[in-house]
Amino acid sequence: MVGIVLVSHSPKIAEGILELIGQMAPDYNQIVACGGTAEGDIGTDPAGIMEGIKKVNDGQGVVILVDIGSAIMSAEMALELLEDTGLSDIIIADGPIVEGALNASVSASIGASLNDVIAAVDDARNLSKL
Repeated sequence: MVGIVLVSHSPKIAEGILELIGQMAPDYNQIVACGGTAEGDIGTDPAGIMEGIKKVNDGQGVVILVDIGSAIMSAEMALELLEDTGLSDIIIADGPIVEGALNASVSASIGASLNDVIAAVDDARNLSKL
């Protein structure tokens, strides 16, 4: 099953999205919240993101959703740390973290491929809320 890593500067935001997904896709457990620094402060932690990727990677791919700016850099650093591990098919998605994570988790929970999960994140960019 495709795994999902939620990267937010705020531990509360990452955990809140995880809680919301628990309501929408209660049987989906290939998801991890990587919010904040190792000390629990606002920020991001490349090593923590790397560990999150390892945790949810069962060989079918991993989608990383990020909130803002340096979360992308931290996710990219995590990917660099994983270069020699042989893990592959890890993609940083370009979509909104909340709506994208909901779409991705529902898709992944029904066995969608990595490409289909990424497409679900892409679809979230076009959702109208009104």
